[in-house]
Amino acid sequence: MQKRTKSEEEDRGRTDSLTELIRTGAQKLLAQALKAEVAELLATYADQSTEQGHARVVLSGHHPTRDIQTGIGPVTVQVPKVRSRQGKPVTFHSALVPPYVRKTASLEAAIPWLYLKGISTGEMQPALEVLVGPGAKGLSASTVARLKQMWREEYDLWRQRRLDADHWVYIWVDGIYSGLRAEQQRLCALVVIGMNVQGEKHLLAMEDGIRESTQSWREVLVALKGRGLTVPALAIGDGGLGFWAALEEIFPGTRHQRCWCHKTRNVLNALPKSVQPKAKQALQEIWRSATNGYAEKAFDVFLNTYGLKYPKATACLQKDREELLMFYTFPAAHWPSLRTTNPIESTFGTIRHRTARTKGCLTRDGMLHMMFKLGQCAEKTWRRLRGFRELPKVIAGIQFTDGIEQTTTDPVAA
Repeated sequence: MQKRTKSEEEDRGRTDSLTELIRTGAQKLLAQALKAEVAELLATYADQSTEQGHARVVLSGHHPTRDIQTGIGPVTVQVPKVRSRQGKPVTFHSALVPPYVRKTASLEAAIPWLYLKGISTGEMQPALEVLVGPGAKGLSASTVARLKQMWREEYDLWRQRRLDADHWVYIWVDGIYSGLRAEQQRLCALVVIGMNVQGEKHLLAMEDGIRESTQSWREVLVALKGRGLTVPALAIGDGGLGFWAALEEIFPGTRHQRCWCHKTRNVLNALPKSVQPKAKQALQEIWRSATNGYAEKAFDVFLNTYGLKYPKATACLQKDREELLMFYTFPAAHWPSLRTTNPIESTFGTIRHRTARTKGCLTRDGMLHMMFKLGQCAEKTWRRLRGFRELPKVIAGIQFTDGIEQTTTDPVAA
């Protein structure tokens, strides 16, 4: 048997994680849809009551759990039951999971589309037909509307939850633009991911903003502070002036780290394509340096190499010099996580590509709810920060130089 390479094993692991993510999303979506279906059935009997004044038709537990075999493995479902307290019996029949159904061959292709299209009532029907076949034609528009309402309610509750149970150390921020346009302005979702002292990342905020303006970011940060967000030690983001101005006002004690991915793209865009490969390598030499001193030297090399012919590129880099190298004042184990806004980019980076095809079929609120569901799903796969045991030291204000904790020597003992 041919032995797999390390790269192949890693690819297989990523594939397995994605498959599990899709399967989990399918299971949750089906549970929500079943809940919406049975709620619609109960609503049709809402005006009927027993002689004692109780509802005539009520929920009565669930059928035993069973698996639907799909292209990505089994997806567990549990169909609700109803009963009639008086008069003719009433049975709940799901359009999504009819009795004895065991196979949904096209589920693997349907789930990503459902997250995109499923927010819109008009698009849910064909999406669910892909998922369960022609049987979904029995799913009424009112059931779809109930499902949308559940997501809206989840989002509304989520954005009000308290944050003061944790001490928040780092935050990543970014504005995610989609292809959705409304009122002559593109939708920009302002996203904040935070890391608590246990090294766990959580989605903290997702709001509809206007061009990442200072006012929009101020509203997001004020709301987070009101919900109990502690002063973060460091914020990681791109060069958008709106956020940094708002941060200085609401959390003036938070240090700034510019995202190297955003900065690299911006610098390279100011250079000819023929020069970009070498310039990119030179930029990597800066942030890959083992110490701040070496990084400063590599910084100067880049400025001296490209400054004369391409002053726009070097000016773009130079203006954020201090903020680009701020990560050197934090534990070295944290550097890979602090240099970029990758937690946001990797989770929501494909939004603009997906929504570019929707041609306006989503509302602004619907778009936010879809992103919220994507974020919740991704949150379950985020790993704890490497070196998380250093986080209490960061909170305590212990100084780090070149990623190493600075200890003071007792002169008497010396």
